[in-house]
Amino acid sequence: MKQLTIISGKGGTGKTTIAASLAVLAKKKIIVDADVDAANLFLLLSPQVKETNRFFGGVKAVIEENGCTRCLECLPVCRFQAISQISSGQVVIDPLSCEGCKICSYVCSPGAIKLEKNYSGNWYISNTTYGPFVHARLSPGEENSGKLVTEIRKKATQLAEKESFELILIDGPPGIGCPVIASLSGSDLVLVVTEPTPAGIHDLERVVQAARHFKARVGCCLNKFDLNPTRSAEIDEWCTRENIPLLGRIPFTEEVTESLRQGKPYLELFPHGRASTSLIQLWEKIKRELSLYS
Repeated sequence: MKQLTIISGKGGTGKTTIAASLAVLAKKKIIVDADVDAANLFLLLSPQVKETNRFFGGVKAVIEENGCTRCLECLPVCRFQAISQISSGQVVIDPLSCEGCKICSYVCSPGAIKLEKNYSGNWYISNTTYGPFVHARLSPGEENSGKLVTEIRKKATQLAEKESFELILIDGPPGIGCPVIASLSGSDLVLVVTEPTPAGIHDLERVVQAARHFKARVGCCLNKFDLNPTRSAEIDEWCTRENIPLLGRIPFTEEVTESLRQGKPYLELFPHGRASTSLIQLWEKIKRELSLYS
């Protein structure tokens, strides 16, 4: 079983659009949307949810009113100003401001402050036309997205082993933060999607650096390469210097906008479209890199 993770240095490069088209082409796979902070792969795959699970990330402090002596020792130690005393004299904790640092529970002499698991979102197992789909949605403002990514990757691995699937196809989040690290660590190949913009090389450099730090094998896909030939040539040269295989060069086409409008993967709606051949060639090179289906 191999794991392919698709990431990018920033949002908007076409990462999810490419991931959805690869989901059309790939066989015997499980699809994972690891961009839990802004999940949108489900918009193209139209999943039918068959299992919903609650995710608890971190803890929140709560005060047991009957045990509180109103000594106010907890107020000055809360650096997030989540604790206050209202007009009635009661001490309260704002759950939106609480970061779960636990210091208030340590200084509470009567032991009135308790820590409760924080319900942060849901993760799902769904069926799609293209195969099983494991995805999640973190509630607005919640943290521990890296932990949630790890949770759904673990579940996808269990399902893949149970069903003898050969590939886990992961649509990762953009950037280089905690959820990205949780997405790429342990992957057999990390495909970095970039574009020929002034920030393209910078974003490519930093995300490749992050992937290499975790000993991941990296390949590059240059999306919308024909919009700026000069920048595309710079990215080509950089990949050559860094010994990174350029696995795909995808042309710009307004057909992608139409596929997004209709909520379908590009290759399903345009199997003979302007970018179809390039996407198929990208997939063939990925298969060779991973020695898939051999």
